[in-house]
Amino acid sequence: MSVPIVDNAKVMSKGQITLPKDIRSKLRLANGDRVTLICEDDRVILMNSAVYAMKMLQKEMKGEAEKAGIQTDDDVMDLVKDIRTEIEGL
Repeated sequence: MSVPIVDNAKVMSKGQITLPKDIRSKLRLANGDRVTLICEDDRVILMNSAVYAMKMLQKEMKGEAEKAGIQTDDDVMDLVKDIRTEIEGL
């Protein structure tokens, strides 16, 4: 289990805060990156938006590979080849 980073930020007049450097580093955030805020009861979870989107996609896609009969890396490569051939034929 990782050790949590605990830090503070001041809320400015327009509701803006500056994320502490340690938090930005942990979330791999760079200038211009977007974050997702999830409010649950009296706490807010802040996530890198790209990571959040990937987690949601993984959740939605869970079990779909099995339904499609994809079990190995070779199955994935075959599917990619089939799709590329189909696209080239359009």
